[in-house]
Amino acid sequence: MELRCDLHCHSNFSDGTSSPSDLVKLAEAQGLSALALTDHNTSGGLKEFMEAGRNSKVITVPGCEFSTEWNRKEIHIVGLFFKEEYWQEIEDFVEMMHIAKRNSNERLLENLNRAGYQVSAQEAAALTDGDDFNRAHIARVLMAKGYVSSVAEAFDGLLKEGNGFYTPAKRITSIAAIRFIKVYGATAIMAHPLLNLTYSEMLDFLPEAKTAGLDAIETRYTEFDEEMTYNATRLAQNFGLKQSGGSDFHGKTKPGINMGTGRGNLLVPFTFYEDMLGCSKYDR
Repeated sequence: MELRCDLHCHSNFSDGTSSPSDLVKLAEAQGLSALALTDHNTSGGLKEFMEAGRNSKVITVPGCEFSTEWNRKEIHIVGLFFKEEYWQEIEDFVEMMHIAKRNSNERLLENLNRAGYQVSAQEAAALTDGDDFNRAHIARVLMAKGYVSSVAEAFDGLLKEGNGFYTPAKRITSIAAIRFIKVYGATAIMAHPLLNLTYSEMLDFLPEAKTAGLDAIETRYTEFDEEMTYNATRLAQNFGLKQSGGSDFHGKTKPGINMGTGRGNLLVPFTFYEDMLGCSKYDR
């Protein structure tokens, strides 16, 4: 049986619903050989996650997913294999972004309440073990109160940029995030390409990103169809980049997406883990 891994998942320290230690238990149950925790813009869950990994057959990978911007497009950059001594550097790097995000969320709640949607910061904050709540937590409150039928409906409507309630916070640049990741000896990966950029835009982005130190792009991802997987693989090969992949598991926040298998047909080979480790300066 081929060894499998999942190099992209989230805990309740960002917008997932499972604790970091529970993620490790789930990875064991799924038969995974390696699992990466890549919470959004925080290293808060890594201590618990890595401690759980010490008592598990699953190899745990400390990571972070950075929300960035390139050419006015939101792009997520994943860093894997951050040494523990640099976890605080992650928090320092994203601190200004956290402040901007808090202000953005406060404006969002004010706009929603002004329109009659009664959602408080306290209700959203109660759904995370991290320091900050985000739109996913607000969406869950909206769903619990019957304003929407699902988190997806909230994001497609009330919480979508341009619909009058949500204005995104200013993000760090994709190139700055890649350089940061490489300064600290970690592996820099573009998450779910072709969801954020068209193939043509990728041809413009990748040369600049690779010069900054980009190591890989995700070619195996839950929401990819066969054509997207093929095109992502072709981009990786053409630009001399490694391949990564993951489910983007969030638990109840994204129902129907399972760790390791996505919507049922995802398979990320263990060789991807080995390749990502090889791009880093991490000592197992």
